[in-house]
Amino acid sequence: MPTHLLDRRSHPPRQHVALRDGVTLDRARAHEACGPARRTFALWLAAACEGPVMWISPAWGAAGLNPDGMMDFCDPARFLFVCAPRNDDILWCMEEALRSGAVPLVVADLPGPPAMTPVRRLHLAAENGGAAAGLAPLGLLLTLDGGGAPGIESRWHLAPAHAGKQRIWQLERRRARTLPPKGWRLTQRAPRAALEERGAAQAAAG
Repeated sequence: MPTHLLDRRSHPPRQHVALRDGVTLDRARAHEACGPARRTFALWLAAACEGPVMWISPAWGAAGLNPDGMMDFCDPARFLFVCAPRNDDILWCMEEALRSGAVPLVVADLPGPPAMTPVRRLHLAAENGGAAAGLAPLGLLLTLDGGGAPGIESRWHLAPAHAGKQRIWQLERRRARTLPPKGWRLTQRAPRAALEERGAAQAAAG
């Protein structure tokens, strides 16, 4: 019986979204953002993508995002907000949106980390959505504190470290399938400006 060897050259490079050099998230996968500034991370990601963004959150949670605050990061008119009545409905809605491939970025604001099986289903749905749409969608799970969703492609922690009027954040890549943990101290000189590493931005300003 003939056998077929796997040829790595037959697999095209995976599509990804880059926030800056070294900070990339693969499409067709589900990722996790945690920490006190996790929603800021999601807005950075939305700014790096084109097209509509679906933001799913629990109907029983706190008030949604403030459009005035979003303006510093991206256009709030791109967002479709969905309020789900149950926790399971949040994940189901995210899965269906990823599978359709109609939305390049799907964000789920969760009250807690999901189990392994729903995360695997999200990966499969995002892969199927990419096959249908050409440009694969990306899923982002927002979780409290230090996160902990099993099976995600990468985990990012973002916390504010502002100094006076300077907008500074501490970003950490805490988990990735093929990359080691790493940290960045990032700043934005102006609303919607590119993210810069703190040391490099200081040198440029000087």
